[in-house]
Amino acid sequence: MTEIIKVGALGIVGVLLAVQFKAQKPEYGIFIGFGISILIFCFSLRQMEAVLVQFERIQSYLGGAEEYLFILVKVIGITYICEFSAGICKDAGFGAVSDQIEILGKLSVIFAGLPVLFAVIEQIQGLA
Repeated sequence: MTEIIKVGALGIVGVLLAVQFKAQKPEYGIFIGFGISILIFCFSLRQMEAVLVQFERIQSYLGGAEEYLFILVKVIGITYICEFSAGICKDAGFGAVSDQIEILGKLSVIFAGLPVLFAVIEQIQGLA
């Protein structure tokens, strides 16, 4: 909980600092926002270590179905990277690029999830 408060405070201080610079030198505001985003992203990557340990625990329960866990991790990664990239583009004033990144992320999630859909369809056909 303390870490979340630190990250939240870092984000608020960074935004306030970026707003101050943005009035005089807009490029500095963008650089500060980008730097704060990178710091928060690095913190998130550190937290992913704990999540991966829990995924290893889940994997031990799955038996032979580890590919589903891999798909879940892949989808989480796709969504996080696309959200992060789209946010930076939107903050820099490139809304159209941001929208395209979000569309690519959604399509990538659909394609990554297709094996799960096919497995469900096979299970349904096996029951019929």
